[in-house]
Amino acid sequence: MKKPIILTVTLAATFCLGFAFKSVTTNNNDNKMKKVTGIGGVFFKCKDPKAATTWYQKHLGLETNPYGATFEWYESAKSTKKSQTQWTPFAQDSKYFDKEYMINYRVENLEALVEELKKEGVTIVDQIETYDYGKFVHILDGEGNKVELWEATD
Repeated sequence: MKKPIILTVTLAATFCLGFAFKSVTTNNNDNKMKKVTGIGGVFFKCKDPKAATTWYQKHLGLETNPYGATFEWYESAKSTKKSQTQWTPFAQDSKYFDKEYMINYRVENLEALVEELKKEGVTIVDQIETYDYGKFVHILDGEGNKVELWEATD
């Protein structure tokens, strides 16, 4: 009768010690800063941004505005907090980005993220700029592509 109790206690203790050891030795990413939380926008160059906006409105049904189109979404299935992703055509000779397309990533706490990226050796192209709809900064990815980071003012 004592053997099953001793065996159960031993197994329980072994499990608890194993769990504790794993917790101590495993890198816990819960404490890491969130970096990218979603796509903030898709931007592309074209010959005539107004005509492109009209074409996408007419043929694909985008609800456009002077900046392109804004797609609203909820942060999670049970959330009431709305977020947005921007779609914008730029003039073909725009200097805002070098390639044909640029992706804008949504982030949290842009200032802290920029400091962390500097420590990691990431090239920061410009200074953080603040507008009524959020803060922006540009960085270069590993291949030298310009990437825009955006902390939205929701």
